Amino acid sequence: MRCPKCGANNDKVIDSRSIKDDFGVRRRRECLNCSYRFTTIEGLAPEELWVIKRNGERHPYDRDKLRRGIDNACYKRPVGEDEKQRIIESITASLVRDFDKEVPSREIGERVMKELRDLDEVAYVRFASVYHHFEVAKDFIDEIKGLKK
Repeated sequence: MRCPKCGANNDKVIDSRSIKDDFGVRRRRECLNCSYRFTTIEGLAPEELWVIKRNGERHPYDRDKLRRGIDNACYKRPVGEDEKQRIIESITASLVRDFDKEVPSREIGERVMKELRDLDEVAYVRFASVYHHFEVAKDFIDEIKGLKK
């Protein structure tokens, strides 16, 4: 590890601690050249997850796209940033756990709808209307009736 102060490649580890539910290590280091102390964080590099669209196209999984979809559904709703971030983390973790390298886009949409359904019904219907391509008011009515079941 290069020292951020002098650039030397000679240091010693002073302290190591587990972080992020044991998925990473925080190390306190000291440069043996200039005695500067610095912290490094080491973690597992995740495999890249690919999303398979309905038309067969493949795209890299994009957390920002997921966030935009959730933000749009929750616009002007009483849903906090912490709650939205929890949903994103939960969905991402479950996708990485349940799929090796490729995930169908419908699976992501279904998981978002499940989370939103439990969180805020209006946000759920908004997301469902885009996800299911609602075209007439009857589609909204049918979806709202389905919420009561």
